[in-house]
Amino acid sequence: MQETPFCLSVGNLLSYSMSDSNSTDFTNPSTFILLGIPGLEAAHIWISIPFCAMYAIAILGNFTILFIVKREPSLHGPMYYFLCMLVVADVVPSTAVLPKMLSIFWFNSREINFGACLTQMFCLLSFSAMHSGILVAMAFDRYVAICDPLRHSTTLTNPVVAKIGLAVVLRGIMLVLPYLFLARRWPYCRTNIIPYTYCKHIAVVKLACADIRISSYYSLAVAFLVTGVDVFCIAVSYIQILRAIFSLPTKDARLKTFGTCGSHLCVILGSYIPHLFSALTERFGHNMALHFHVLMNNMYLLVPPMLNPIIYGVRSQQIRDSLLQLFTH
Repeated sequence: MQETPFCLSVGNLLSYSMSDSNSTDFTNPSTFILLGIPGLEAAHIWISIPFCAMYAIAILGNFTILFIVKREPSLHGPMYYFLCMLVVADVVPSTAVLPKMLSIFWFNSREINFGACLTQMFCLLSFSAMHSGILVAMAFDRYVAICDPLRHSTTLTNPVVAKIGLAVVLRGIMLVLPYLFLARRWPYCRTNIIPYTYCKHIAVVKLACADIRISSYYSLAVAFLVTGVDVFCIAVSYIQILRAIFSLPTKDARLKTFGTCGSHLCVILGSYIPHLFSALTERFGHNMALHFHVLMNNMYLLVPPMLNPIIYGVRSQQIRDSLLQLFTH
């Protein structure tokens, strides 16, 4: 399975630490078995076609955004730097999952070793937290640009943007490491079969034959700390933005100013609504078929990375003009 170097190094470190734990009350399977999409095994080949197409569109669109921002000096500003960070946070989780998913669909290669499983969990959880943090940073950028435009260039300088990006990365890593160390320490003596296409954290820890309440409590705490606090900060930013917009004298000025936030709002809705829907179906959808849960989780990984570059390409005049200029040349 292909992994990003950063995620792979973390997985190797955890796998090495696991090999040093040989106490009698600590057992780990050397491999897990990923079932793919239970109940739809006969359709795996057909399901792989839209999944592969969505990933190809996501890679093409996101790398086009990166190329345009790097090539066009007028886009070298805080908003587009944060957009590039968002692109990376979008692409890494799907890249960590899709190669193994396709090997299940195409070659029936269902085994994944414990270190690779931890690597997938790390990439999915940490970059999800980073993605949420970047959305907060983008909301702050819009807040300063609209509510205090004269100080925007002096407030969000390149060093400040770099520090914000570093803080987002460190937060994502530090919050996720306990997940992995707890998952590594549980004894897995029931089964090694995971009814998903990837190593989803809750699906893995449910296989442990131990009291996993500490993992459940920590997951709830992180969900509140990341999603709850980030959504609150975004909401506060946009309340202030709306107050500033409605204080403008003309309707045209209000619409033009609000239009600068349109792309960001669409990305926020496209990120948090599927996440909320997935969480609600996990919590309350006990009567739903398992394959529906698995498909929804896979769509959550693939759809936002595919849509975000399209949203910014359509709604951002500067990116659209740069793209048209590129094709014209």
